[in-house]
This record gives sequence, C-alpha cells and structure tokens, in this order.
Amino acid sequence: MRFFLSLFALLALALPAFAGPEAFHSGPAIPKFGKIADVKSDQPIPNGAVFKVRFDVPKGGKVGQINRQLETVARFLNMHVSAGMKEENIHLAVVLHGQGAMDVTRNGYYGTQHEHAQNANTALIAVLVDKGVKFYVCGQTAAYYGIDNEDLLPGVSMSLSAMTAHAILNNEGYALNPF
Repeated sequence: MRFFLSLFALLALALPAFAGPEAFHSGPAIPKFGKIADVKSDQPIPNGAVFKVRFDVPKGGKVGQINRQLETVARFLNMHVSAGMKEENIHLAVVLHGQGAMDVTRNGYYGTQHEHAQNANTALIAVLVDKGVKFYVCGQTAAYYGIDNEDLLPGVSMSLSAMTAHAILNNEGYALNPF
C-alpha cells in the first residue's frame, strides 16, 4: 500500500500545474472585454509593426452570452497593446455571416429571432467600433434572414457578401486570422 501511495505522490508532483482562468486579467485597451494572460514570448513583435487582421465569424453566440469569437477581437487588441504595440498600428475587421450576423443586430431584430432576448454583444460591439474595428455583415445572409441595414448595430456595415468583404479586405492588406 505504501508503494502505491508513494507512486501516487510522485505522479502528482510530476503533473504540470495549470493556472487556469486565474492567469487571465483585464487588458489595457479594452479592460471590460477580452481578458489576457501574460506570456514570456520567444517571438518578439518587431518595432513599428503594423497589423491589419480580419476575423471570420460564421457562428452565433449562445443567447444571453457574448459571442466568444467577437470577444477574441478584443483579446487580440488587448494582447498586442499589452505587448507594447501602439493601438494606432492595429487595424481589425470582422466579417459576419450565417448565425454570426445575428450578434451584431439591434435588440428589436435580435429579440425576434431569440425569444425576445436582448443582444448581449451590444456593449462589446460599441467598444470595438469606438476602437476603430470595422464590421461587415454578409448581405446574402442578411437577405436570407430578413436583416435590414437599419437592424444592424451602430458602426456595423452591410457588404454584398462575406466573400466580397473578405476579398476587399484581403486586397487592402488584411490577413485572415485562422482562429
């Protein structure tokens, strides 16, 4: 029995310790959204780097919760500002289609699709728009779901399609974030 207890103790010591959610804290650019962890990175960000990054959001978040894909945009901004990049050197765009388009609609429309619920993403979108993030909704998705331009949150634009938005942003130098 002692052997097994000793073996168990050794195994427990050999397992890595996980910091978990406690390792994450508010970021400097958007303190209320997009928590980040401090990292000792071996890949330095070049001085004067300019990022132009676009995010593809095809999935909607759970009703009553912030869409995690949208919060990733805030996390991206917080991480890089925390790592020393200037905010003015970070240019972000979000292309939404499918159910993801619902998460950038005003409460009136959102509620008709989600049992009169309020859109939990409204405050996050407002902060991101204020930080200069561009939002584009797929017009083909909008036509399918009956989303009018007036149904979109302030600062969110309608594009002919998600494919069109990606093509234009790509031509403008925006790299696609794969996450």
